Amino acid sequence: MITLTICNHKGGTGKTTTAIHIAAALGLSGHRVLVIDLDPQGFLTRVMGVPEPPEEHSVLALFDPARSLREVRRHTVGGFDLLPSSTAMTRVMRQLNRPTDVLWAKEALEQSGLDYDVVLFDTAAAITVYSLNALVASQHVLVPVTPEYQPVLGAEQTAQTVQLVREKLNPTLFPPLFLFTQVDARKRAHQLYRRYMRRRYGDRVLEAVIRTSASLARSYEDGSTVFTREPYSRGARDYANVTDELMRRILQDREAGAVPNWSAPAPPLQEMRP
Repeated sequence: MITLTICNHKGGTGKTTTAIHIAAALGLSGHRVLVIDLDPQGFLTRVMGVPEPPEEHSVLALFDPARSLREVRRHTVGGFDLLPSSTAMTRVMRQLNRPTDVLWAKEALEQSGLDYDVVLFDTAAAITVYSLNALVASQHVLVPVTPEYQPVLGAEQTAQTVQLVREKLNPTLFPPLFLFTQVDARKRAHQLYRRYMRRRYGDRVLEAVIRTSASLARSYEDGSTVFTREPYSRGARDYANVTDELMRRILQDREAGAVPNWSAPAPPLQEMRP
């Protein structure tokens, strides 16, 4: 089973859109996919048209030792299963203040016996006990990054967090992969930041990118994806290509065996402004 966290400490980078459409693309290609919405704001849950669930049938079941994930109702939407967010997550987060509280999601998945090919975590644009749970439970990380100053800074901070989790909590976590989103090839700043990231992170940056797209910019809350609404659009093509490359890169990492030594370079801020 592949476990993947999608995160960036900066919001507005297309993180949730990426989680939805990678999961949908994998579902369309025959993979059994579970998406876990670990963002207390629950944007992914709302976009997929899932109403507020009872706490015991939400992601909060991960943090309840009396419940098994097998007992939790999952929603099939967009070609994948979804464990929805809950508005009670903010309240519960205040109680998750022990060092071991970063291990709940990992232990719940290991004990569940669920039969999925891919488990994908969507996380908030912040370092919280929930995003740390996702990273501790994952083997792989994808960082969506719009090629602009603040998103690039957020991506580099996320890489530092991934490195810390690798060193202290989860030695099986591979170095992060980066995905450019909302790319406008006409903007000089986008070209500069793309070159910067490729120079700094090399082959950890995916070749495929998500371009600006009207089909992705429109907001729906009916559980549909761009693959069902506009299957021949630029957005659908881009996410299909990204998913193919992402899975190929993940399999290459896994086939390589041991997790490589990797240190996130410290961001030289003076180089990052165009």
